[in-house]
Amino acid sequence: MASSYWIQTEDWHTAGEPFRIVQQLPHGSLPDLPTVAERRFAIVKTLAHPLDILRQQLCHEPRGHADMYGGFITPPNDSGAHFGVLFWHAEGFSTACGHGTMALGYWAVTNGLVKAPENDGMVDVVIDVPSGRVVASVAVKQGKPVYADFVNVLSYQLASGLSVEVPSKGINVTVDLTFGGAVYATVDAAQFGLRVVPKNTNEFIDLGREIKRSLGTRAHYGTYDCYGVIFYHEYDRSADPVRQTNVTVFADGQIDRSPCGSGTCARLAVLLAEGRVGVARSRLIHSSIVDSVFEGEIVSEEESPLEGGAPACIPRVRGSANLIGHMRFFINPEDPVRPFTLR
Repeated sequence: MASSYWIQTEDWHTAGEPFRIVQQLPHGSLPDLPTVAERRFAIVKTLAHPLDILRQQLCHEPRGHADMYGGFITPPNDSGAHFGVLFWHAEGFSTACGHGTMALGYWAVTNGLVKAPENDGMVDVVIDVPSGRVVASVAVKQGKPVYADFVNVLSYQLASGLSVEVPSKGINVTVDLTFGGAVYATVDAAQFGLRVVPKNTNEFIDLGREIKRSLGTRAHYGTYDCYGVIFYHEYDRSADPVRQTNVTVFADGQIDRSPCGSGTCARLAVLLAEGRVGVARSRLIHSSIVDSVFEGEIVSEEESPLEGGAPACIPRVRGSANLIGHMRFFINPEDPVRPFTLR
């Protein structure tokens, strides 16, 4: 039987969404592979992998909850990045996480892993994630981070105007599919007569699961399946900058408390395809279901990797993170209560 051990974490939140950082992993638990993407693949394909077991211990109850999020720090793919990270949540290991990238920028600067400017200024924290190489550009004032800009991988619309059946409502809704480091389905909540407010949380969870089921393989893109469903509402389509409120239902019914970093990139890609944003042309003020805010803009417009596809972009999303605490958890394989979730 495996031995018991202690694990230390540093817990942050970005715009209300938790991010639990594990810097020191149990000896020998990380796959001996050269890239973060390959390490992730090896873990998810290995039954009862030690890091998957640790994910469950730290993410599920009694140490976590169904909507917990976090990351295991790993070596980078090469010397061009400061470190790598394996993102995780209640259902497994994700390929991208914008709010986590911002939290990691704060964490790296605060803990001296990346040296902050001597005077006020910006510093780039370069991170290898499963979907590629991303950057958290951290603004520092009087030695402390004040905001972080998440610069994502290439983001672009995969499909627009897909008709998706929602049997529980007896209707079909229109869905856009977008890649922003992960595949998202984005849906105007007005099609359900809903606004993105906390009282509708459980309904959004049910609808998110139903839409993913109805999309099926139509939402698959290469090795990616549909990671999340973004429900948004917009009061005034003529507003400049664009102002939308969203809730992202990711994995299996998890609710993002933040406006979702990679989800904001997905929405920017849709807005770019619609001609509503562009380089130095408007931006997205993106609110969450708990009224926290990210600001998103297009850094550059690029050619889509899809033949005949809408323009792609490198998006940038601004947000802030805050330290919650330093935790020390006892992992005991002999504990008769196994990790669990109630949703």
